[in-house]
Amino acid sequence: MMKNMVFLKLIIAICTLIFSTIAVAEVTVSETSIKSLSPVVPIFSSTKPLAAVDCIKDDTITDSGLTRTRDNGPFSVSTKHVSRQSANGFGGGTIHYPTDAGNCGLLGVIAVVPGYVSYESSIKWWGPRLASWGFIVITINTSSIYDNPDSRAEQLSAALDHLIDDDTVSHMIDPNRLGAIGWSMGGGGALRLATKRSTVQAIIAQTPYHDKNYGAMNTPALFIACENDRIAPNKKHTNTFYQKADGPKMKVEINNGSHFCASHRFNEKLLSKPAIAWMQRYINDDTRFDKFVCGNENYKDDSRISAYDYEGCL
Repeated sequence: MMKNMVFLKLIIAICTLIFSTIAVAEVTVSETSIKSLSPVVPIFSSTKPLAAVDCIKDDTITDSGLTRTRDNGPFSVSTKHVSRQSANGFGGGTIHYPTDAGNCGLLGVIAVVPGYVSYESSIKWWGPRLASWGFIVITINTSSIYDNPDSRAEQLSAALDHLIDDDTVSHMIDPNRLGAIGWSMGGGGALRLATKRSTVQAIIAQTPYHDKNYGAMNTPALFIACENDRIAPNKKHTNTFYQKADGPKMKVEINNGSHFCASHRFNEKLLSKPAIAWMQRYINDDTRFDKFVCGNENYKDDSRISAYDYEGCL
């Protein structure tokens, strides 16, 4: 078992160094406590965000609109750097926020964390993509590139707290409508966070890795799998976590994809539609996005998708 773990970590390190372009010094893990002390049932708002229809027009919610890249959603996006020194409990990052969403009322918030020996660059594409659809997003570096999934859960929670208190965006935020995204060990962190923080309304677990029992998870979860994942094989990880999930859930598997199929903007067009729709549906309770999730959309009709499943949603 120990030899397998060492081999796993070696493979991840080699693969990631090929794709990563940012050099960040290793620092000691800085732990921050997750606010809720015991597993909880997610809190769902009974009302939609203020003036949802005025916020995002019906004719904007289309296949083509959801599959564009970068910040090409309905809203303009601005960013704010969060230095490592100013970050409390995580390794710094970038805040992405819409600048012209004044008709939307308070906005939902999403934190995004990378995987083992990886940096913000591997998951940063989520920031402008989601912010252009009306979310406030923080993409982060971890305190150490070697942090385990549970530490990454704590850092996701700390990053959400940072947004809620940030002097630029705090006045735009609904602190009860939170989300999280993680890749690899970051995906395991998102699963763990969902068991511990009740205001997390939805998560996206990308090729998630977790080697311990993270608890009962009933938060709405979109799982992104890669068909040929050799680092976190689907049979042991994604498929197992998907089966264990008790809440609304959906799984999209990318045809012939490696462990890196959802990172570094690989497959951004393909993943934008289910991801944006999932977060809009479960963070914002916007039912207009129902047509792009679960039984209303057969993603397996797309040759780029090798498997598609859903359960308990809508």
